[in-house]
Amino acid sequence: MSKVQEVDAVVVGAGFAGMYMQYRLLDEGLSVQGFETGDNVGGTWYWNRYPGARCDVESMDYSYQFSDDLQQEWEWSERYAPQPEILTYASHVADKFKLRDNIKFNTRVKQALFDETLNKWRVTTDQGDEVIATYCIMATGCLSSTNLPKFDGLDSFEGDWYHTGLWPHAGVDFTGKRVAVVGTGSSAIQSIPVIAEQAGHLTVFQRTANFSIPAHNGPLAPEYIAQVKGNYAQIRAENNDTAVGFGARWASNDDSVFDADEDERKRMFEETWARGGFQFMSAFGDLGLNTDANEIAANFVREKIRGIVKDAKTAELLSPKQVLGCKRLCVDTGYFETFNRDNVELVNVKDHPIERITPKGLVTNGEEHSFDIIVFATGFDAMTGSLLSIDTRGRDGLKLKDKWEAGPRTFLGLQTHGFPNLFTISGPGSPSVLTNMIVSIEQHVNWIARCILYMRMNSKQVIEADLEAENEWVEHTNDLGNGTLYPSCNSWYLGANIPGKPRVFMPYVGGFQVYSQKCEEIANTGYRGFDMR
Repeated sequence: MSKVQEVDAVVVGAGFAGMYMQYRLLDEGLSVQGFETGDNVGGTWYWNRYPGARCDVESMDYSYQFSDDLQQEWEWSERYAPQPEILTYASHVADKFKLRDNIKFNTRVKQALFDETLNKWRVTTDQGDEVIATYCIMATGCLSSTNLPKFDGLDSFEGDWYHTGLWPHAGVDFTGKRVAVVGTGSSAIQSIPVIAEQAGHLTVFQRTANFSIPAHNGPLAPEYIAQVKGNYAQIRAENNDTAVGFGARWASNDDSVFDADEDERKRMFEETWARGGFQFMSAFGDLGLNTDANEIAANFVREKIRGIVKDAKTAELLSPKQVLGCKRLCVDTGYFETFNRDNVELVNVKDHPIERITPKGLVTNGEEHSFDIIVFATGFDAMTGSLLSIDTRGRDGLKLKDKWEAGPRTFLGLQTHGFPNLFTISGPGSPSVLTNMIVSIEQHVNWIARCILYMRMNSKQVIEADLEAENEWVEHTNDLGNGTLYPSCNSWYLGANIPGKPRVFMPYVGGFQVYSQKCEEIANTGYRGFDMR
């Protein structure tokens, strides 16, 4: 673009949030310019192409619900959809609703400045674009800014190295190679079994063991698909009335683990283990609230690990010591079984961290390990990383990075005081990563679209989160978080995986249904807590 472009809204990002935001605004007749760093839609599922990557929410739930035609025509193949299939789905949505025409790909937004004389945003990109927009909507994703620890000597490594969140589109051939995987979070737990089948030898470097529940993944039966599609409206409504936005058809149990005798506890844990996935945490109602209750469930999982992993020392290293679920629970296919393979080795780096990378490999505890390939499964600068990578400045030149220096502050996760007409989709202070992300995304996008239409109908040019409402929401969110077991361990929920990042519990834990009701009430009362002018 050689000249300044003027539109109603700029949408940053073309994942599931950015695509649906574009759809809603275009459908209402607004002009939109989208920007996307990648060369296609898909967001998280565009970048995360590592071996074994798949969704940990069941595929029949992890999809848009705004179009029944889309729901009925799309066919998922597995209980948990693999990354290539989800990316194909994203492309199908973009094609079906003609969304690519308004997105500029291979373009990174560098700066967004609020012009107080115009009451509009000036957005510039690394390709020289300059756009003036009434609204700037950040659809940058919660898990889109990769975290690569600053290892000394990385540039000297003579082999190949990769980050799971920035995987080569052509794939990686591990056949016969000596491979290191650094990290044992969700990406590692999904990729390690696949890499182990190909590699000559695989060494896994673990700092903290993570809990993982078997997925029991497999092809979806045609009769099951037909049953869900025939009742999608009811299923979606029931899911939207849960705390996590999915799984309403699970047999959840609100009783305390202490109300059950040992036989009943074991029966419930075995049933939920056999069903697989996140359903395990629904075995009893107090697993996420009471430390003693949680320890009973955690010990059940530890015993499962010890029963799977044949070497007692390795099994003990793989048995997490922290609270079950304070870090995001992982869902796996054959993860613990992989450590029974002759070509797989586990190295504990908790007490002896990786000291440096060498031309031949890496050094820990004074010992050099040689590799052909190193895979860094070291996660993301979650929830705020991508937002703060853009130089965003609000009223009086206030930088978002400075405002959030002690931790993110928002009202409802939708806006932050001092930044008028700037919206964040699934931002910190909203349920986001504690829910089915697509459900939370649609709820946020629908709220933002409705708000913009309300403003246009009432001749309002500017909306901004009220400072008092923001402060109250931050306090409320913190109080709720502190009433659970989530803050009890170092996790990316608190930014603890990023050196120097403030330790603040970022998601809203009150539940999706409670949160969405609060948002609805605020909209119905003329957007209480927001200043419109």
